[in-house]
Amino acid sequence: MGAFPTFDSAPFDSAQAASVLDWWHDAGVDLLVEDEPRDWMAAEPVRPIGFAAPAPAPLPAPGLVPALPAAAPAALLPDTLDAFLAWRLSDAAPEAAWDGISLTATGPAEAPLMVLVDCPDRDDGEAGQILSGAAGRLFDRMLAAIGQSRETVHLASVCARRPLAGRTPAGLEARLAEISLHHIGLVRPRSLLLLGNAASRAVLGTELTSARGHSHAVDHKSGKSQAVASFHPRFLIEKPMAKAESWKDLQRIMGDMRA
Repeated sequence: MGAFPTFDSAPFDSAQAASVLDWWHDAGVDLLVEDEPRDWMAAEPVRPIGFAAPAPAPLPAPGLVPALPAAAPAALLPDTLDAFLAWRLSDAAPEAAWDGISLTATGPAEAPLMVLVDCPDRDDGEAGQILSGAAGRLFDRMLAAIGQSRETVHLASVCARRPLAGRTPAGLEARLAEISLHHIGLVRPRSLLLLGNAASRAVLGTELTSARGHSHAVDHKSGKSQAVASFHPRFLIEKPMAKAESWKDLQRIMGDMRA
C-alpha cells in the first residue's frame, strides 16, 4: 500500500491531489511536460555568454516633448528587521490579497543559522507558527541533530501566506526572491539552510535537484552567507528514504558553521 489510495480502492479527492502536487513540488518537479522533446541523458550544450547592445531610444516626433521615464515600482524595503517583519504582515506585502493568515519569521535577529522554507503549511495559520504539526516535529528533530533549536535559529518563509496548492505564483517569484534576499541581509547569518525547491529557487536561482550536494556563497547587502539546500520536512515524511541524503546536507551545514 502506498501513501495514497489507488484508483480501485478509494476516490482521489481534492485534498489528496493537492498533497501529491506539494510532494512533487518539494522534490523539484514544477511542470508536467516540456514544449519540445528532451534527451535527459545528453550533455548540456555550452552556451556562449554574449551581451547585446541596447536598442537606441526612438526620437520624439517634431514639436513633441519627450515623455519622462516611467517611475520605478516601489521596491524599497524597510531597513531594520523589526520594521521589515511588520511590513511582511501588512497590506503592502505581495501576499496580502491571498486567502489565509500571514506568518512572520521567528528566532533571534542575529542568529548564526537562518532557515528558509517555501511557505506556511495548511495548518500553520491556526497554529500560529511556520512548520507546525508532523513536519514541525521532524524539523525540530533535524535541528536537535545539529545542536540547534527554534530558539537559536531564525526561521522564515519565502511566502508569508500559503499560496494556492502551495506553489509560488510565477509572476511573483522574482519579487519574493528579492524580499527573501533583503531579509537575509538584515539577519546576516553565517549559514543558510534552504528547505525545499521554492527556497532554493528564491535564493540560489536554481532547482533543488541541482543545488544539493555542495555549499553556495550567497551575496547580500551585509556581506556573504554560506547556503545549503535540502529537502523540506514534509517531503521527508512522504519519502523517508531521502532522510539519509538530508543528513548529509545537515552535516554540511555543521561544517560550514565551524569553518
